[in-house]
Amino acid sequence: MRNLRVVLLLTAFLIFGISFSQNSEIKILFIGNSLTYTNDLPKLVENTAVKKGIHLNTEMIAHPNYALIDHWRDGKVQKLISGNNFDLVIIQQGPSSQKFGRDILIEYGKKFSELCKNNKTRLAYFMVWPSLTYYHTFDEAIKNHKEAAKINNALLFPVGEVWKKHFEATGDFDYYSADGFHPSKKGSKLAAKIIVEELQKLKISGEI
Repeated sequence: MRNLRVVLLLTAFLIFGISFSQNSEIKILFIGNSLTYTNDLPKLVENTAVKKGIHLNTEMIAHPNYALIDHWRDGKVQKLISGNNFDLVIIQQGPSSQKFGRDILIEYGKKFSELCKNNKTRLAYFMVWPSLTYYHTFDEAIKNHKEAAKINNALLFPVGEVWKKHFEATGDFDYYSADGFHPSKKGSKLAAKIIVEELQKLKISGEI
């Protein structure tokens, strides 16, 4: 009888332990500019994730026209990340299709990567897109984000790449808002869906 009680207790512990792990909250910090705060992407990610049984707590630092270098110079993100408050830090800047943007994406991505590593946090890039006016630079924007993520051993949410495939397949540019650069609500919802799908994979693999 005593052995049976021990077995039952161990079984209950395992069941509740697994349940707790599955329902534990993932804390994410979004760092970016208007491409992130338009339509409140972090909140869209939270709402999309909860439908998949993933519980998130997000925080956002995003300002108009900011690049990674601007956030780094402000110093606020370093303090937040150093507090060991996040499981994942998602960084975003403009399309970064030109040399200067690419250099900042890599150089300051490295600074963020080292900071995250020192604070047991994963770093991810949010790949964005060029404006319709500079649509011809789309391939470079995709390439530079992929290279930056690889160089800095970071995760990558390939939103821009998925957008481009949609545009090429349909000729419909409805992921853009009226200004031809910021995302429409539909575009932001797709971005949230892509991010959550990648989060699912990371959670299953135990990376977050």
